[in-house]
Amino acid sequence: MREVIRYNWPLYAAGLLAVGTGWAVGRRCTGAARGLGRAGAAGAAAHLATSTLATWLVYDRSDLHDYTWLPALLPDGPGDHLVVATGLDEASRPIAARHPDVPQRIADLYDPALTTEGSIRRARRRVPPAPGGIPARPGALPAATGSLDTVFAVFAAHELRRPADRTALFTEIARVLRPGGTLVLVEHLRDAANTAVYGPGAWHFLPRTSWLGHAAAAGLHPAAERRIAGLVTAFAFRSVAG
Repeated sequence: MREVIRYNWPLYAAGLLAVGTGWAVGRRCTGAARGLGRAGAAGAAAHLATSTLATWLVYDRSDLHDYTWLPALLPDGPGDHLVVATGLDEASRPIAARHPDVPQRIADLYDPALTTEGSIRRARRRVPPAPGGIPARPGALPAATGSLDTVFAVFAAHELRRPADRTALFTEIARVLRPGGTLVLVEHLRDAANTAVYGPGAWHFLPRTSWLGHAAAAGLHPAAERRIAGLVTAFAFRSVAG
């Protein structure tokens, strides 16, 4: 949770500013303005509290980062796999720890021209890329055609803000997967639960239909889906078996 706040501190600062402004208006004004100020301060404070609590529950108290949920999506394990990162690699180390005997590669897609969010730039400065990461592009992953059992994109694909870049990434993932191979995509969704908790911040996420559409356009088919801590969705999309 502390890391999330560090990476997104401008949003938290804006929330605190909204609380302070509403509190000041409520104290200094009268009539309807006082009521609006107090309501605004209360709403901003509630949003800060709920989003911070939800972040703590998801990232510190759930099984998100220990990957105990992965066998439900990959009963046979990840096999020869590629981890896609777009600035902050949250997946390669825990996956390698759970499966130390299988080959792993890391595709580092970080490019300030593609991953434009300030939170990613701050995370990149704070957390260096994992050793062995290979610089890559959404349309050029470091793997031969049909060579991988699994590709992981954990909180990575949504950082490609342009739809064309996401389309290129999914097309490349389909190219490098073996017949019957799996894309494991992990994301917050722009849905009712995340919007209720994160408010306007949920617009940084993509709706479920967007991910299904990208997968379908690349020829990847939904195979399994799992909800983690009520706010994160892990998808398994499978390539067509030969």
